[in-house]
Amino acid sequence: MPHMKLEKDSPAPVCGVDEAGRGPWAGPVSAAAVILKPRTRLAGLDDSKKLNARQRGELEIEIKARAVAFGVGFASVEEIAELNILAATGLAMRRAVEALGVTPVFALVDGSYAFDLPCPVRTVVGGDGVSASIAAASILAKTARDRVMVELDAVHPGYGFADHKGYGVPAHQQALKALGPCVAHRMTWAPLRALMAGTPARSLEDALAD
Repeated sequence: MPHMKLEKDSPAPVCGVDEAGRGPWAGPVSAAAVILKPRTRLAGLDDSKKLNARQRGELEIEIKARAVAFGVGFASVEEIAELNILAATGLAMRRAVEALGVTPVFALVDGSYAFDLPCPVRTVVGGDGVSASIAAASILAKTARDRVMVELDAVHPGYGFADHKGYGVPAHQQALKALGPCVAHRMTWAPLRALMAGTPARSLEDALAD
């Protein structure tokens, strides 16, 4: 379970950073940064992917109430197209850290890539299952992005964004074939381009490897 051991190594503020939405075919990528007090315990805290929507919603409220500071940032579909998904993820993370209003002594970032952030970075592979701060950030990033996708569903009905959050599931593919893409779609995505060209779509893993 996530713990605060990594955060306790420093007497100054340490933030956890994580993202949501690197893989979908539509919508922005989001990121969150969270600073927790060293002895913070949040019952049920875990990697956002291991929690259901109700659990994430309840934890979001508690995290925001108990965090020393938190920030959320996004990179738009246009920025993803211009920069590529990795750089856009870094941009969303930078915006999240800047939104804290506090400069951390360092950031614990989920994964192995050291993004260019406003403070030093320490990467933690599998961090959302190890660091409480990263786990909290994963939840805020996920809930924030989910709300955006619900809003996009109202603006662009028929694609099912509120249900699948933009991932390339069969229902989304069927909607794309029937309606064509909208401005919320990541048209630089290889599987999406392949689908719209009428050729077999590659896996999301292949697309992220481009």
